[in-house]
Order: sequence, then C-alpha cells, then structure tokens
Amino acid sequence: MRAGRALNWKWHYRRLRADCGSLRLDAPAESLLAGEVAQVARGDATVKVIVTRGAGARGYAIGAGSGTTRIVAAYPAATHDPAHASAGVRVRRCTLVLSEQPRLAGAKTLNRLENVLARSEWDDPSIAEGLLADAAGRVIEGTMSNLFVVRRSLVVTPDVARCGVVGAQRERVRELLGSAGFECQVRDLTWEDIEAADEVFLTNSLIGAWPVARLDERHWVPGPVTRRVQALIAEHDARA
Repeated sequence: MRAGRALNWKWHYRRLRADCGSLRLDAPAESLLAGEVAQVARGDATVKVIVTRGAGARGYAIGAGSGTTRIVAAYPAATHDPAHASAGVRVRRCTLVLSEQPRLAGAKTLNRLENVLARSEWDDPSIAEGLLADAAGRVIEGTMSNLFVVRRSLVVTPDVARCGVVGAQRERVRELLGSAGFECQVRDLTWEDIEAADEVFLTNSLIGAWPVARLDERHWVPGPVTRRVQALIAEHDARA
C-alpha cells in the first residue's frame, strides 16, 4: 500500500482467486476484499491477506458447507537497503531441492516449509537471497522471489508448472515487458543458463526488482533491461 492505494491490485487479486480455486476455497469478492484492505491500511503499509478453510472436524475430509476464514492484516511498510536496487545483490545456490506437485504448482499457500528451510541455510548478511532448483536441476525461484534472466535482450523466467510460486510481481513484470516491446519467455532454466546470462534480476511485491550482482564467482553489473523493469514498475505504481 502506498498512501492508501493498493499497488498491483489486479495481479494480487487474480492470484488469490486462482489459488483459492486450486485449494477448493471460496474466494472473497474483489470489492469486499478491496474494502477490507483499505480499512486496515490507510497510509503506507504492507498488507497480508490469508484465506483458510476455517474451523473443521478432525481428519482430512472437507466439511460440507464450511465457510472460509479471512484475515486481512497491515504491517509497517517494508524497508530495504537502497543499494540492493541500485548496485545489486549477492545470491547463493540453496542445497534444498524443491519437490514437484503440479496440482499445487504456482500457488502461494501457507505451507512454506521448503522456503523456511532453504532460507535457514545461510546467515551471512552479505547474501540477500538463495536460488532454488528442482530434482532435475531446473532453477525455479528464490526463497522469497521470482527469477528473471536476460540474454541478448531476450528475457526468460522459469517455468513454474511443476513447483514454485507464480508471484504477482512476476506476472506484472511479464505484462509490463510485453507492453514495452520486450519478448519474455517462460521456460526451463539451468544453472548454466544463469551463469551465461547478461543480466539476472529478482522480483517480488516488496522489493520491486533487484539486480543480481553475484552468484558464486560470477559477477554482473546491473544492465539496461533490469533498469527498464525498475522504471516500468515505478511508473505503474505512480498510476495506481
């Protein structure tokens, strides 16, 4: 939220509705949820929306007619070191391997155990993020972010049809890139693809877009496509 305005609302609500469908939950009406978000966050804030199945009996069966529980909470606006966006960040390879479950792939559920365990692999403050791959060695995402690479002006983001999260910022960036005349593909990426990239950047709704400056011994300088993405996000936020 910025000055009481929900940023990138279209993609946030679209993802929530899609994820509710995957989990067989009733999605709240968009107008209802927008009103609740505005009620809890009247200025700059970070808002978290949680939809659960609500109270139920023991066991795994979904009770008939059980209503959902909705939690809409506001927190102070997130702050990050400005150097992360300007100079870029150092990332590492996580040893944890993402498990595949196509039925839930893309959804942001409350089960973030893989992300929690992956993030616990390092405590070096100079490392801002860790990248995760699946058992086949396909690089999928960061512990808290989506990944993009640029090679000869072609932008690619990993396919998350098997595992990973479809981030609202990821989808907005894909849309903004397309409207700006850039080709953005969704396909499998390997570690070799990452190392061969001209630019690498990370996205989520709180960080915007961070250039990756270092992975292992590979170094990058923030490039023109990453800078363009940052500008496109800023321009879109200003119009929200």
